[in-house]
Amino acid sequence: MSISRRDFSKIFAGAAAAPLLLGKVNSTVDGVLIGVQSYSFRDRGLDEALKAMKEVGLGECELWQGHVEPKNLKGKELTNWRETVSLDELKKVRKKFDDAGINLYAYNYSFRDNFTEKEIERGFVMAQAMGVKIITASSTLSCVPRIDKYAPKYKIKVGFHGHDNVKNPNEFATPDRFQKAMDGHSKFMCVNLDIGHFTAAGFDPVEYIEKHHERIVTLHVKDRKKTGENLPFGEGDTPIKKVLQLLKTKKYKIPANIEYEYKGADSQAEVAKCYQYMKQQLA
Repeated sequence: MSISRRDFSKIFAGAAAAPLLLGKVNSTVDGVLIGVQSYSFRDRGLDEALKAMKEVGLGECELWQGHVEPKNLKGKELTNWRETVSLDELKKVRKKFDDAGINLYAYNYSFRDNFTEKEIERGFVMAQAMGVKIITASSTLSCVPRIDKYAPKYKIKVGFHGHDNVKNPNEFATPDRFQKAMDGHSKFMCVNLDIGHFTAAGFDPVEYIEKHHERIVTLHVKDRKKTGENLPFGEGDTPIKKVLQLLKTKKYKIPANIEYEYKGADSQAEVAKCYQYMKQQLA
């Protein structure tokens, strides 16, 4: 049987593309998108973190700014880096994820009140250079108007991350504070719900997700006691199973990102345990 040159070219092209398709890591379980906050691998650099993600089998990532910014810079030097870093450096970061077969879909850039105006806008410029449409931020309520000046311009959603600091009215912790960030501002002001911290603050993440799923850009999954430290998955009060089952039954396309913060051994081994636990809760 003879094969024409055109047919041979098609076959060759298909064969060349196959490894790329096979190399993409898929961590969707029963329709639930499970990913990782790269802060979970804060004990290693980005290249090593990507290797660990791939070996664990996690194909979605929210990139912690500590894996991008130089560790030796602080204060004005870090501000200067943010304001002047070549966007080619950010494009190289994106290429590392693409080469690893891992989808980079959010950049964690925590806007604070002491940020310069340019420093705030550059967060969006950097996210754009990395090809992401979401920024997650441990920020403050007083920062929201400044952030909302740029989010519509760049068409990038900002998911505000909460902790359990209910005593400080300027920190994201309670449902009404998230609401204040959304009310009177653009549709790009959203929520990054940490279900562990939300539980520790005294609120029900399942109820909140049902009510506000359209404005939640990502979840951080961790386990905590209602009062106390982070714990291995399954040992705290966070309703991890109920949250995952809700995502599954309601088909909410909200990434559920592992954020390993409890005291454990090797971060890769602990993240693998977290991932296994989440898969079991979806079974």
